[in-house]
Amino acid sequence: MIVASIFNQIAYRIIKEQELIIGPLAWDEARKVSGLQVLDSKAGKVDFKNEDPKLVVDKLVAQYERLFGQASHEVCRDAVADLIAELPVSEVPASLQP
Repeated sequence: MIVASIFNQIAYRIIKEQELIIGPLAWDEARKVSGLQVLDSKAGKVDFKNEDPKLVVDKLVAQYERLFGQASHEVCRDAVADLIAELPVSEVPASLQP
C-alpha cells in the first residue's frame, strides 16, 4: 500500500481545485464525504478515518460530480494528474483512472 500522505495530497488538491471554481462550498462538500476528515481548511489539512484512501478519494470525486456533473470529474482528474502518474496503476483510485 502506498503511503497515505500521497492520498492526503490527492484529496487536498482535488478540494483546492474545486475551491477555485465553487469557493468555500468545496470544503463544505468535502466534509460530507465519509472517511475523509477536514482537519483545517485554511491550512489545507485533510486526513482519512480508518478507510481505504482510494475509496475515500473516489467518494470525494463522486461528491463533486453529483453536484456539478462530468466537468467536475475532469477537474478532479486534471488536478492530480502529476501525482497519479507516479503511482502504480493498482493504487490509482478508480475515479481518477483514464
